[in-house]
Amino acid sequence: MNENAEKPCQASRSIMTQLIFPSDTNHHGTMFGGKVMEYIDKIAAIASMRHARAAVVTASSDSLDFVAPIRLGEVIELVAFVTWTHNSSMEVVVNVHSENALTGERRLTVTAFLTFVALDGQGKPLRVPQAVPETEEELELHIGAPERYKLRKERRSQRRGRL
Repeated sequence: MNENAEKPCQASRSIMTQLIFPSDTNHHGTMFGGKVMEYIDKIAAIASMRHARAAVVTASSDSLDFVAPIRLGEVIELVAFVTWTHNSSMEVVVNVHSENALTGERRLTVTAFLTFVALDGQGKPLRVPQAVPETEEELELHIGAPERYKLRKERRSQRRGRL
């Protein structure tokens, strides 16, 4: 990988749309949190692979916030993109919106930040292109990413100290 390689955040933008069926919901008629998390991990992996053009693995999942319930029969749209990179790691934001397909009403239901690491053919970390923000949203997330990275490193260091 070229040391000066750059790629716009938009190049990794990935979208997944799903209709919520009874098998996706609990006894409250709302979507299982674990099912939402599965979709979040998948779409974040796709965004990471698009950015790195390499195999990736999930390194961390943090700031997973359930803002509103997702109900049976609603449509969900997950949007993910790489916000920031550090050597072989990529921070990915995922926003989940639900929509009542009959009325068109949409609302933010889940937000999440995940970190993925790109791997070479031998399973070793691979340098990734620098993420370049272009929109206001991308720039805002990009600016806050180094602090989130620092907090993740501190959290991981504290856990290692307890083991």
